[in-house]
Amino acid sequence: MTGRLAAFFRRDWERPALLVLYAYIVAVVFAEVVRRFVFSYSSVWGEETARYAFVYLVWIGAAAAVRERTHIRIGVIFQFLPARAKAALYLFGEVAACLFALVALRYSLESVWTSIKFDSLTSGLRVNRAWFTAAVPLGFLLIVMRLAVSAARDFADLRAGREPYSGKAMFADADADSGRD
Repeated sequence: MTGRLAAFFRRDWERPALLVLYAYIVAVVFAEVVRRFVFSYSSVWGEETARYAFVYLVWIGAAAAVRERTHIRIGVIFQFLPARAKAALYLFGEVAACLFALVALRYSLESVWTSIKFDSLTSGLRVNRAWFTAAVPLGFLLIVMRLAVSAARDFADLRAGREPYSGKAMFADADADSGRD
């Protein structure tokens, strides 16, 4: 990876993006509920844009979960392993996940190309559906990039014999986060 690209993926840019998308979804759904029940009117664009924003939110959130290692895993195994074995096991998982993500990226691009080729339009907004189906390959691309950064970090930890970054605990206090930044 080039220096600027690596620096970009080391930053935590997903959280602000997730916050913006989430706030947008809440605002639009609230406005649509008020419109529907107070004014007996609803817009075509509101529900559709909120749904597609949710799709982007999920895929960006998946990449953020890779960064923080908050995806579901069997963590009890890591308690009994030395630092080098942990790093090697994390590397193995990252390589396997990366292979899966690359295959999924390739196949998810087909729906985007099909939408572009046949000028498939959304039902309400009447814009090309490719803008919204692109969320899936974009999500897998972000996951691959996050896995590459994690793998580089874990490889450095493996070579140095350091304890690898174990991620943040999903249900623990914010002060009790494990691992290092």
